[in-house]
Formats: sequence, C-alpha cells, structure tokens
Amino acid sequence: MFHLSQGFISRRAALAGLLAIGLSVSAVAAQSPQASGLGQSWPNARDVSASPNWHVYVFERDGVRYVQVNDLNGTVRGAFATAQGQYLVLPVGTDAQLIGTPQRPLTMIKPAPSETVYRDASVQVLLTPQANGGVLLRVFDTATCTDPYNCGNVMHLLGH
Repeated sequence: MFHLSQGFISRRAALAGLLAIGLSVSAVAAQSPQASGLGQSWPNARDVSASPNWHVYVFERDGVRYVQVNDLNGTVRGAFATAQGQYLVLPVGTDAQLIGTPQRPLTMIKPAPSETVYRDASVQVLLTPQANGGVLLRVFDTATCTDPYNCGNVMHLLGH
C-alpha cells in the first residue's frame, strides 16, 4: 500500500486550486478582452460596426455595457451605457444631445433615412444623419422592440 504524507496532499490540493483559479481567470479574460479608451477617437477596442460608414466600439465593465459611435474621421459622435434594460446617455461626443433611448426618447425629428450601425441580442442603434451635419442616434431595446420605427422612441412631428 502507498502512504502519502498529509503535507504532500495539501501542496497538491493547493496547486490544483491555483491552477483552477488561473484557468478560470484566463477564460474570463478570453471572453472579455481588455478594451479601453471610451470617449477617444481611436480607442483600444474592436470596431463592431454593422456599417462601413461608421465606427462602433463596445466596452464592458462590472455588468455595464458602453457603446460609442464615431464617424470615419474618428470624431466621437455619442455614447451610452446600458445594463438590465436601462440606458444612460453619456456626456461625450459632438451629438450627445441627439441620442434617444427608451428612458430618454427624442422629442422631435423629421423623418429621414436611418441606418443600423450596431445590433446585438439586447441593443440596436439606428443612426440618422441630419442636414446640419449632426447625427441622431436612436437606441432600442431589441428584447422589447421588434420594429424600431414604432417603439415610441421617436415622436415624428410633421406640423401637427
């Protein structure tokens, strides 16, 4: 029969525990790559835009997702944060005042062609260029909105 000392078993258990922790930290790091630079023209994050005309960067931290939209020149147009169905417009970008969310809808726009610049399982972002050079960013919760034009995010005022 084999006889193992208790010290050998303790060291072996500790080493196995450290290895398991190291692997779980590596797995988490692989799932959420380190991205930085929220608010910057060229952040250290992957461009996930659904459009070749815009750059979209997503950052995540502590369960909050931050989405930033830049134009092709790197100008930050706007950004918002979202967690558990709540949205918050961030005070960054040249068009930060032109961002509509389910909690903070835009109150007046004229109908214009829009383009989806980002979509994932819970968020869709439509962008509408304006004649004055500004850009409207409309954010929709894809879990509750199947038709962004009829979700109540925007009130079209046509002289009524």
